[in-house]
Amino acid sequence: MVNMINAKDAAIRWGLTDRRITGLCRSGKIPGAIKKGGLWFVPEDAQRPTDGRVRTGAYKKAESRKKLPLPVGISDYRIASTQYYYVDKTLMIRDFLDERPMVSLFTRPRRFGKTLNMDMLRTYFEISDEDTSAYFRDKAIWRAGEFYRSYQGKFPVVSVTFKDIKCETWGETLEKLAEVIGNEYARHEVLLESERCNEVDKGYFRRVMERTATSTELTSAFMTLTKMLHEHYQTAPIMIIDEYDTPIQQGHTKGFYDQVILFMRNLFSGGLKDNSHLSFGFMTGILRVAKESIFSGLNNLTINSILDKKYSAYFGFTADEVRSMAAYYGARERYEEICEWYDGYRFGGTEIFNPWSVINYFRNDCHPGAYWQSTGSNEIIGEVLTEAGADIYERLQSVLQGESFLTYIDTDVIYPEIRRNPSSVYSFLLVAGYLKLVNADETFTNGLMCEVALPNREIAFVYKKEILDQLTGIVPPAVAVSIQEALFSGNERALQQSIGKLLLESVSVFDTAGENFYHGLVLGLCAMMDNRYHVYSNHESGDGRYDISLIPKVKTLPGILIELKAAGKNGHIDLKQLAQTALSQIGDKRYETEMVSLGITTIIRYGVAFMGKDVEIAIS
Repeated sequence: MVNMINAKDAAIRWGLTDRRITGLCRSGKIPGAIKKGGLWFVPEDAQRPTDGRVRTGAYKKAESRKKLPLPVGISDYRIASTQYYYVDKTLMIRDFLDERPMVSLFTRPRRFGKTLNMDMLRTYFEISDEDTSAYFRDKAIWRAGEFYRSYQGKFPVVSVTFKDIKCETWGETLEKLAEVIGNEYARHEVLLESERCNEVDKGYFRRVMERTATSTELTSAFMTLTKMLHEHYQTAPIMIIDEYDTPIQQGHTKGFYDQVILFMRNLFSGGLKDNSHLSFGFMTGILRVAKESIFSGLNNLTINSILDKKYSAYFGFTADEVRSMAAYYGARERYEEICEWYDGYRFGGTEIFNPWSVINYFRNDCHPGAYWQSTGSNEIIGEVLTEAGADIYERLQSVLQGESFLTYIDTDVIYPEIRRNPSSVYSFLLVAGYLKLVNADETFTNGLMCEVALPNREIAFVYKKEILDQLTGIVPPAVAVSIQEALFSGNERALQQSIGKLLLESVSVFDTAGENFYHGLVLGLCAMMDNRYHVYSNHESGDGRYDISLIPKVKTLPGILIELKAAGKNGHIDLKQLAQTALSQIGDKRYETEMVSLGITTIIRYGVAFMGKDVEIAIS
C-alpha cells in the first residue's frame, strides 16, 4: 500500500506553493493523487515536478534531494527565510495591519522566536536600496492581498535589540547601551547629509554615534532619531525594540536595578510616548514590567502576553507546523515523541511547541533532550530558592511529580516582587516558560487564578537540573548523597553526622535560618530521590498534616515519614527531647495512615530537631 502525504507537506518538501500542488493534482499531473474531504493527497514517493510532470517511484527511481539546514540560532530573517528551513510567520504582519495599534509589546519566553520575528518586521517595512519584496513573494503575507503588499518597504525603521546586554555593573551596562544605540545611529548615517535635518540635531547625532554623548543626553536618543528620520524621509518611522527587559533583569540580579529603571523610563518615554514622529512601535520581552512605571503615561501601548489570543500562533511552532517539519525531515512517526518532550505550552488558547528545542531535536537526528536548558539565566530561580519556605519547595516538587496547582497569576509581575513576595515566582515561571497554563478562573485585580503545571518532559528535566544546581550551591553533592543514603537505610547516626556537617560548613547561610528554611532544605534533599519516591510535604494523613513523606514507587522500598522541629538559638532547649517529641507526633497523629492504605508495610519514622547549626534525630 502506497503511503500518502497531504498537499501542504508536498509543497514544503518540493519548495512549491500549496496552490501549485493543488493545481497539479487537479490537472492529473501527479499520478496517484487523490482527494479526500476537500484535501489533496499525493504518494509519499512522488518526485518534485521538473517539466510539469511528476512520476512516482513505480515509474522512476527516486532521486535524493538535499534537505534545507535547520536555523539553529539564526535571527536574521533574510538568511533564515532563504537559506534554511523557515516556518512562515509572515501573517503576523497581516494581523498587525488589520488592527494597527500604536505601540505593541509582545511578551514571550526566551528562545520562542521574538528576535527573528522583529527582524522579519524590519525587513518587511523598511525602506531599502535592495528590493526586499523578494524575501516575501513566496510567503503567506504576499498572498494576503494588495493592501498588505502596499506597506512593504515604505518606512524608515529604528531597530535595536538589548538581548546581549548582560553586564555586571551599571557603568558597563550604560556603555553597552550606548554601543547598541550608537550602532543604530551609524546605520542611518545618511541623515548627516540630509538637507532637511538641522545642524543641532546633526551634532547630537555625531555624539551618539561616536559614543561621546552623556547618559542624560543618551535618554533622548530614540526621540531625536525618529524626528530626524521623519524629517528626512517625510514618513514617520517604525521603532522596534527587542528584548527590552534583559538589562532590567540583569540590573535586578547584579544590584543596579534603580539606575537601569530610571534610564529606560526616560529612553522609552522620549521615543514612544506621544511621539508625533512615530508611525508604529514594536517591543518584545519576557516580562511586561508595567509597575516599574517604565511605560508611565504610555496610553498607546497594547500588551500581547501569553494569556492573550492575538498573535498567539506567531511565537513558537503550532502543531501543524511541527507535523510539516517532521514530514519534511522524514520523521513523521516521531510526532508523538516530539509532543511528549516539547509540546504543552498554551498561548492564548493555541497549542504551542518550543521552537528552539524542536529545531535542535531534528538537528540531532531526532534524539530527544533538554535543549532549552542553559539557554538563559536561571539566577532568578536561585534567588527564589534562597528566600523560599516549605510551601514553595512543596509546589516545585509537586509539579515534578506531574501534578498541577492553583495559584494567583499577575502578568505585571516585576523582579523585586520575587524577593519581597516569593509566591510571585509562579507568575514569573509562567511567563518565562517554566510552567504552562492549564486553565484560568475569574479575574481578580489585574490578575487571574490559574491552574498551572509543567508543560512537557523537557521542562521536567530543566526544572530538576536547575533546582538541583541551585541546591548544590548550598549542599555539596557528596554530602547530599550521604544524607540520602542515611535516610533510605534508616541510619540515624550517619544521618545526624551528615546534616550536622552540612550545617557546620555553611555558617553564613544558616545563622539566620528559621523553621521554614530547615523544612525547605530537607524537602530539597528528598527531592533528589524522586526517581524512587513520590515526595510530599504538608499533606493530610491520619489526624493531622505531616511535614514530609517519601512514598516509594516500588512497594519493596521502605516508606519514610519526617517531622521537623526548630528551636530558637538562644533558648535552653533539650534538642534530643525535641527530636523525640517530633517522632512521637508521627505516631500520635497516625501520619502513617496514608502509607498503610497504600500497602506499604515498612515505614521509617524520623523526628528531626534543629537549633542554629545543631541537629538531633530520633528514629523508629
